[in-house]
Amino acid sequence: MEIKNREKAYDGYFKIYKLKVEQHGHTFEREQFDRGTAVAALVYDTVQERYILTSQFRVGSESELVEVVAGMVDAGESPETSIAREIEEEIGYSVDSLKHLHTFYSSPGGTTEKVHLYYAEVSHQHADGGGKKDEHEHIELVSFSKEELLRETFADAKTIIAQQWVQLQE
Repeated sequence: MEIKNREKAYDGYFKIYKLKVEQHGHTFEREQFDRGTAVAALVYDTVQERYILTSQFRVGSESELVEVVAGMVDAGESPETSIAREIEEEIGYSVDSLKHLHTFYSSPGGTTEKVHLYYAEVSHQHADGGGKKDEHEHIELVSFSKEELLRETFADAKTIIAQQWVQLQE
């Protein structure tokens, strides 16, 4: 498969490209949702011995979701710097240690989004978190013991991957 042409079809909060693609002698068009690079972390408070997740309304699912801390990599930032910033903004903790778990595409059939998933250990909450007000984030913290986390049913793929990682550590 070869991309022959790329035109920006929409340039708003998100970007959408119209692609002209050639494969096996056939030329056709596809749309590509350019989401960028994301970061996510399963956060574990080593003092409270609890996993700290977030709850917030998500436009894509049109519902409130409980999920691991997540956000986008800003221009000029490394994924590690981005996830540390997101942990500060969303739940008010500084990162003590960070371990990369996986990098994966969230939905490669139509979106460019690549997710860098981490496990982060924290020990001190120095702010309330809750997200950035200028980005209209309203994030609540949710904590789970290991047993509660493993029993919970999540709808978010990155959170399910993190949950399965915890289960594999047993």
